[in-house]
Amino acid sequence: MANPPLQPVRGTRDLIGEDFRGHHHVVGTARRILALYGHEEWATPIFESTAVFARSLGETSDVVSKEMYSFEDRGGDSITLRPEGTAGVCRALVSNGLTQANLPRKVFYAGPMFRYERPQKGRYRQFHQIGAEVLGAAEPLADAEVIAAGWHILQELGISEGVVLEINTLGDAESRDAYRAALLEHFTAHQAALSPDSQVRLAKNPMRILDSKDEGDRAIVATAPTIQPFLTAAAAGFFDAVLRHLDTLGVPTRQNPRIVRGLDYYSHTAFEFVTDRLGAQGTVMAGGRYDGLVAEMGGPATPSVGWAAGVERLSMLLAAAPAAPRPVAVIPVGEAQEAAALGLLQDLRRAGLVAEIAYKGNLKRRMERANRLSARAALILGEDELAAGQVQLRDLDAGSQATIPLAEAVSRLGA
Repeated sequence: MANPPLQPVRGTRDLIGEDFRGHHHVVGTARRILALYGHEEWATPIFESTAVFARSLGETSDVVSKEMYSFEDRGGDSITLRPEGTAGVCRALVSNGLTQANLPRKVFYAGPMFRYERPQKGRYRQFHQIGAEVLGAAEPLADAEVIAAGWHILQELGISEGVVLEINTLGDAESRDAYRAALLEHFTAHQAALSPDSQVRLAKNPMRILDSKDEGDRAIVATAPTIQPFLTAAAAGFFDAVLRHLDTLGVPTRQNPRIVRGLDYYSHTAFEFVTDRLGAQGTVMAGGRYDGLVAEMGGPATPSVGWAAGVERLSMLLAAAPAAPRPVAVIPVGEAQEAAALGLLQDLRRAGLVAEIAYKGNLKRRMERANRLSARAALILGEDELAAGQVQLRDLDAGSQATIPLAEAVSRLGA
C-alpha cells in the first residue's frame, strides 16, 4: 500500500511560484530602501535561549505565556524558536561587544518567526518579518527617520494608499509611573468584570490590560484614561519633535492614544501602520522606542527605536506579484549542434539573460517546451546556420523570424 502524501504542518505553508515572487519582492524592496537609510543587514539565529524572549516580551505577555515554541534541548537548556526579531538583534549587540563602538548602529533583518497561535488570513505559525532598528540613538529624529524609512518601503511597494500611520507616546519613566497608577485605580474599580488573564495582569502590570483582545476587557479599556494628561514637559516635547520631523519628512500621521507597549523598557514613541484592507489583521508594520531593552540583555543603557513588519501581510496588499522573468530558449536542431548551443546558452547567462534549453526532443518538442516556459525568443541552431556562423532568431511574441550572425545573438537579445 502506497504511503499517504505528507502535508505541511498546520499553520505553515510552502512559498512557491507567485507566492514566493511576492515574498521576495517585499524583502528585496525593504533591503534596498533601508540600505539607502544606512541600515546594514544582520542575521541572528532562528532559536535563542528562552530568557532572551522572556526578558524582551515579558512573562505576562500572550506570546510568552501561550504562543512560544519552547523546548528543552539535549543539554537541558530551555530553547525557543524566535517569535520576533528585535530581541535577537539586541542580544547580538551585547554578545558581540558592540555596545560602545560606532553607535548608533542601523540594522535590518529578515527571516522566519514562530508563534503557536490560531492560523487565519495573513497569520501563520511560521511567518516572516522584516525589521529595522536604530541602536544607540536617543534623539527624536531617530524615531522619525526609521518611521520614514518604513513609509518609504510601503510607497515603493505601491501599497501606501489606504495605509495610515497611527502614533502615540508612552512618555518617560515619570509619565508612565503616574499613568500606571491611574490605570491601576481604573481597572481595580472594574476588577470583577476583567478576564482571568487581565486580573493576573492587574497585579503585575496594568498597562498590559490595554493590549487585551477580550471583548469584555475592551469595553473597560475604552473608558480608561489616556497617558496625555500625565506627560511631563520633557516627554511632551519629545513627542512634539517626532511629529514635527515626520511632517518635514513627508509622513502623514494620525494620533491614537490607545497604542501602548506595556513593559518598562519601552518609552516615548509607539506606532502602527494600519489598513482596513486585511480585515481583522489590520496592522502591517509596528514599532516604537525601547530605551531599556539592551540593558535587559545584560548590556549598558542603550536608547533604541525600530519596527517590524509581516511579509505575508505586505504581500497580500500587493496589486500583483512580479512576473517571473521570461527566458530565451536555445534550440539545437540536432545532436551535432548541441555543443554550440551549450556555448551560446552560457554566453547568454553570463550576459545576465535567463536562458533555457530542453534536454531532449526534436525541433517541434523543444519549441513546445519553449512555449510552456513563456519564452520571449528562441535561438534555433541548424546545421546550415552553424556552418555559416549564423542563428535563427524567432520572436515568440510577434511570430517573426530572422537570420542573424551568431556573434550578435547575445547583444540583440540584451538590448
